[in-house]
Amino acid sequence: MKTKRFLNIGLAGLFLANVAYAQSYQFDFSEKKKVEKGVIQISSDSIYPCEGGYGYDFLPAPVKKSNEPFFFSVDVPDGNYLVTVTLGNARKAGSTTVRAESRRLFLENISTRKGEFLTYRFTVNKRNTIISDGEKVQIKEREKNKLNWDDKLTFEFNGDAPCVASLKIEPVNDVVTVFLAGNSTVVDQDNEPWASWGQMIPRFFDEHVCFANYAESGERADTFIKAGRLKKALTQMKEGDYMFIEFGHNDQKLKGPGKGAYYSFASNLKYFVDVVRAKGGIPVFVTPTQRRSFDNSGKIQETHEDYPDAMRWVAQREGVQVIELHDMTRVFYEAMGVEPSKKAFVHYPAGTYPNQTKALADNTHFNPYGAYEIAKCVIEGIKQLNLPWVKYLRDDYHPFNPASPDKVDTFKWNESPFTEIEKPDGN
Repeated sequence: MKTKRFLNIGLAGLFLANVAYAQSYQFDFSEKKKVEKGVIQISSDSIYPCEGGYGYDFLPAPVKKSNEPFFFSVDVPDGNYLVTVTLGNARKAGSTTVRAESRRLFLENISTRKGEFLTYRFTVNKRNTIISDGEKVQIKEREKNKLNWDDKLTFEFNGDAPCVASLKIEPVNDVVTVFLAGNSTVVDQDNEPWASWGQMIPRFFDEHVCFANYAESGERADTFIKAGRLKKALTQMKEGDYMFIEFGHNDQKLKGPGKGAYYSFASNLKYFVDVVRAKGGIPVFVTPTQRRSFDNSGKIQETHEDYPDAMRWVAQREGVQVIELHDMTRVFYEAMGVEPSKKAFVHYPAGTYPNQTKALADNTHFNPYGAYEIAKCVIEGIKQLNLPWVKYLRDDYHPFNPASPDKVDTFKWNESPFTEIEKPDGN
């Protein structure tokens, strides 16, 4: 492993113009002697940023017969991109996992026999910090290295034997975009062994749905607004898009006059609803994930005070649909049990990861298995609401019951090359 080093018509028009003028790319990784016109042949010398703004990134270019993971980046404007990837190799069998941006999962453990090629399509959202001329999202210092906030679209090809034959990237503006607003339980976590449901959920939908994850560790509803994250999301939102809103973990820590679940928190939630609807979008509240906090009888203790109820109260008053993730995660943790539930969180003995001198015992943040299962909880909530784009679930998605979670030993995860042992900034 290696350590990873108000909206106006003009802004909406700027986004549409970016999509309209975004270039399409088709790359060939197969080492053919000759490729079709318009196809860019990639070699070991194609190192980002080579002429044209693309190339292997972060890690060395893969060598022949290598089974090491690799990254590939392309400079593109903000927007949604339809990705068509063909996996396989004429000379060897492969097992490939595909992520984009900050470990956003799209394809996992795709097996190909020698000489077999399989093609998949998905849609990924790319963004930078620019809101308008002179205005940017006020990201945190540590976010400046995040793959989500730059001018390039980055892919991670991982797995036991990653084999990529071709990659096609096309701008698209006719898919449902689901914007995610939240904290570290939702964010695209950059480093192993942390993970969140927001970076797992894209794996379960086909190319007709795109998840744009704007969540960030430590954020409250008010700080998400003040930093310009909401305003930036609105520059990309079109009529009919959705925004899933999950807050509460950090909001409950804010004390003082005028604060509280039914005061400033409720007002901020109402602001989210108003501005999203003004843009033609559809807000959906997601009640916060439970913490792993058991009582002596093996039941989850309520640690969120009245913040989940405040979300429900605003939702009822404003006619907003709610995904009850708070309740489903309680069922999930209790079904696993007091000790086994540690396997869904960042609980690891000292020395499990490089430079990890102390044991990790985090009862708020998930590991990849936990995040993967909680993403399924969110999907079950989407199904319960019967949101129209639920029909775009992939064929390999199976109904999930939080009371009967999948076994940990059936879950296989290809760890990212990026590992950094530090506690995320807040929840």
